[in-house]
Amino acid sequence: MHPLIDVPTLERLLGGQSPPVLLDVRWHLAGPPGIESYRKGHLPGAVFVDLDRDVAGPPGPEGRHPLPAAADFERAMRRAGVRADRPVVVYDDADSTAAARLWWTLRYFGHPRVRVLDGGHRAWTEAGLPETTEEPPVEPGDFTARPGRLPVLDAEGAAALAGAGVLLDARAAERYRGETEPIDPVAGHIPGAVNAPTLGNVGVDGRFLPADLLRERFAKLGATDAADVGAYCGSGVTAAHEILALTLAGVPAALYVGSWSNWVADPANPIATGEH
Repeated sequence: MHPLIDVPTLERLLGGQSPPVLLDVRWHLAGPPGIESYRKGHLPGAVFVDLDRDVAGPPGPEGRHPLPAAADFERAMRRAGVRADRPVVVYDDADSTAAARLWWTLRYFGHPRVRVLDGGHRAWTEAGLPETTEEPPVEPGDFTARPGRLPVLDAEGAAALAGAGVLLDARAAERYRGETEPIDPVAGHIPGAVNAPTLGNVGVDGRFLPADLLRERFAKLGATDAADVGAYCGSGVTAAHEILALTLAGVPAALYVGSWSNWVADPANPIATGEH
């Protein structure tokens, strides 16, 4: 199944006899809470999923958005109506940053049919399609979380990959260089990592670049299907977006879920700054 879905295809499926489960995972790092956006208007039939509460575990040494416990994620997805026999479509505001994390987490825990609405809520409304403030009734789902279906990295694995393969840092260039760090207590990057800011994966409309352009972008950084590739960011959210972009480019990659927030929790881990 292709990981993206466009607005016309989603509109058609939602009007069919077996529509996908539709999840709204709008999220803003600096606020306001995504639920406020959902309540102001969302795609008809969409159920809100909270990224901080439902798609990540409690923050701590493992990172600001560590993997949730399998039982917790399973309960959250069942509350949202996720079923094993129905495809799932996830969306956020526009650029798929939060949606990609939910896409990745569902696939990591074993759901085989998950797609991201390319362009998100903005693409839907710009197409002139209706939204609603009504929260739909939800029939509890039967999703069973089976972790380990996608590759992940810990700090040791990320360090090894930075030396022997290609480790992409999905944060903005100034954070990678260590010029600023607005969130975590230490600035810089994992030695050997290559900067590939997530914003370079999408156009100004928030939609992903064509697959050939993504392949070209990543190949220039050494990330091809012939290399061992991984990605990290601040806390494993935008890095999931990088994993989705790499998937579109045909490049398998592992996610360092704890990312920089986990890396700097251990003062023994080395820190690099600058361009390289």
